[in-house]
Amino acid sequence: MTSESSALISGRGLVKRFGDFVAVDGIDFEVEPGEAFGFLGPNGAGKTSTMRMIGCVSPVSEGSLEIFGLDPAHEGRTIRSRIGVVPQLDQLDNDLTVFENLTIYARYFDIPRAEAGRRAAELLDFVQLTERADDRVDPLSGGQKRRVSIARSLISQPELLLLDEPTTGLDPQARHVLWDRLYQLKEKGATLVLTTHFMDEAEQLCDRLVVMDAGQIVAEGSPRSLIEHYSTREVLEMRFGRGRNEEHIDDLSEVGERVEVLPDRALVYAADGEAALVALHDRGVIPESALVRRSSLEDVFLRLTGRTLVD
Repeated sequence: MTSESSALISGRGLVKRFGDFVAVDGIDFEVEPGEAFGFLGPNGAGKTSTMRMIGCVSPVSEGSLEIFGLDPAHEGRTIRSRIGVVPQLDQLDNDLTVFENLTIYARYFDIPRAEAGRRAAELLDFVQLTERADDRVDPLSGGQKRRVSIARSLISQPELLLLDEPTTGLDPQARHVLWDRLYQLKEKGATLVLTTHFMDEAEQLCDRLVVMDAGQIVAEGSPRSLIEHYSTREVLEMRFGRGRNEEHIDDLSEVGERVEVLPDRALVYAADGEAALVALHDRGVIPESALVRRSSLEDVFLRLTGRTLVD
């Protein structure tokens, strides 16, 4: 089966069931060549299940899915040969060196030994791990192991790179190094598809994303367009003291477009946070502390998916 669509990936009415449980519930999406596309959502939203279907390691329960215009049900082997995968948990061989992890993996793609060595050296330079090439994987830091996983996924020169929660468990420095490497891949024209529940990561890396919740897509667009549609330009965060935030709901609602009262603080969503604060002061409403910040993707995410923890 071939498709006339220009999309690299196309899903229509895509469903994934595990027995009676519906992990992915009839989603539609497309990923264009050269795009950095994200699946954003809380734990259990269906992100990883969707990625496994795209990676041709989990069959589609219902609906249609095409990658490179091919049907994974019948041409999964061909599709897998053209994609690179960075799984949620690193699957490196701790008993091998960093260099050997890349060159031995290259054998799965029938890459000649000399060419595999050349590519491995180039990729280790790209992820800034040349000096660790002869070291075993086991003592590497989490961030270094993640970079080895990315280098290994690129050994076959894939047309599409799938990254499942690429920076989970990494410290801020390691995350930023990884973002820089992924941004460079994007600049070179690579197509990236990633899952994440980090809002700043989605804003940094994604041209476009979908927000998933309970197996469904609840919003789609660029990070900026989602913020403009579902939030305001600024957010005024205030603290009146625990248990006292709700006392000021009426006053707060008069100075903003939307108010959210949490146990520890009150949020006023407004076009001008400073003006909202001045208006409250004029009313004699003086918080213990106040902060004006720009609205973020996190505000969108929490509005769409709620603030209840998902196990």
